Amino acid sequence: MAFRDFSAETAISRRSLLRGGAMLGGAAALSGLPFAHSLLAQTRTSWPNVAALIDTYGDGRKLANIMAVLGWGQQAPVTIGKGNLAIGQNAPVGLDSLYRVYSMTKPVTGMAVMMLIDEGRLGLDQPLAEVLPKFANMQVQRTYDGSITDLVPAERPVTIRHLLTHTAGIGYPIIQKGPIREAYMAKGVIAGQVSKLPLAQALFGRGEPVRSLAAFADNLASLPLVYQPGTRFSYSTSIDLLGRLIEVVSGQKFDAFLTENIFKPAGMNSTWFRVPASEVGRLTTNYGVMNGVLVPLDPARASIYLDPPAFPSGGAGLVSSPRDFDRFLRMLLGYGVIDGKRVMGELAVRVGTSNILPDTVDTKGSWIEGQGFGAGGRVTEGSFGWGGAAGTVAFVNMKAGLRASLFTQYMPSDAYPLHTAFPAAVVKDLQAMRKG
Repeated sequence: MAFRDFSAETAISRRSLLRGGAMLGGAAALSGLPFAHSLLAQTRTSWPNVAALIDTYGDGRKLANIMAVLGWGQQAPVTIGKGNLAIGQNAPVGLDSLYRVYSMTKPVTGMAVMMLIDEGRLGLDQPLAEVLPKFANMQVQRTYDGSITDLVPAERPVTIRHLLTHTAGIGYPIIQKGPIREAYMAKGVIAGQVSKLPLAQALFGRGEPVRSLAAFADNLASLPLVYQPGTRFSYSTSIDLLGRLIEVVSGQKFDAFLTENIFKPAGMNSTWFRVPASEVGRLTTNYGVMNGVLVPLDPARASIYLDPPAFPSGGAGLVSSPRDFDRFLRMLLGYGVIDGKRVMGELAVRVGTSNILPDTVDTKGSWIEGQGFGAGGRVTEGSFGWGGAAGTVAFVNMKAGLRASLFTQYMPSDAYPLHTAFPAAVVKDLQAMRKG
């Protein structure tokens, strides 16, 4: 069932908690900038707009730290960073500092699914119920965010494609309101984590999550969908559900699968769902922006990421370093190859970074209106990527051969416009290089 129907495709509010939708519209302009990579700038001074952005936010008042990582093809990256691991701490951030990347976990999970499709162990348009039978005969809310008893049958089965592109009709407790949100919380269908501090828990309204991906999937299957499958883009817990799908298909725990099949072969040695105690000295502190003041939400040495998570969240659970995530982007730009080692198949990367939205989906009024979506990330004219709830952003432009990522730690992500400002700064610098 490998790659069915791929021929055409290859030619501080609750809502902002894990939203992380990096706005890559500006990055689409990269595809129209024909450069010879060997001649491209590889120094801080050659990225003045990106450097100015870093200087603006890395002054210790707006943010504790901020770091941009940019690179062409398989070349070594340029880093532009400022600040310390925490305010008042004399420990500058660097390529090996550790950041909560939240929803930037989604493209990683998406590519793991693409590997299984490439191997013929899943089909892109395969019904989910063939692997997880409890998702057969799903019911759908008659009214979006309305009653959870006034339901109608799903008109079509949920597929793997739907899950990868947030078009399965599954809800998200950070998005939904009313009875459906309450049902999600009551059943512990809660992805991601913020802090052990009571203040953070109160601000973000976190409930008690279930303790395994199996329980997460079973409880999610018992809840109604919020939209008919394949009709609307609706940000959801579907990528977390894919973690359970990977477990069932591969016979491995989800976190073990990622480590064995992506992290180790790609040389990503600092990417985890749980930060080892030995590495806490590299972990940044996450801050809340409250009336313009930075308040520690998740201090490094008391971080919730030092404890075992309730389950490995494929939608929002990873901590990674700028070096590691740049290696993930390098692997994508190499169409599955990094440092001469093949991590995943070329076709899997090509399809996963392309627009695989179902033709039946309406994106009007959604976060991706007028754009596409691939395996866990936004697609805009050659660019593929996504952002995280704590301000991180990462994307590749397959046409231009560029990779770019931004690392910082603050919540909510919409407290500052970095998800849009960073891609815009990259484009401005590239336009200047082209004129020069």
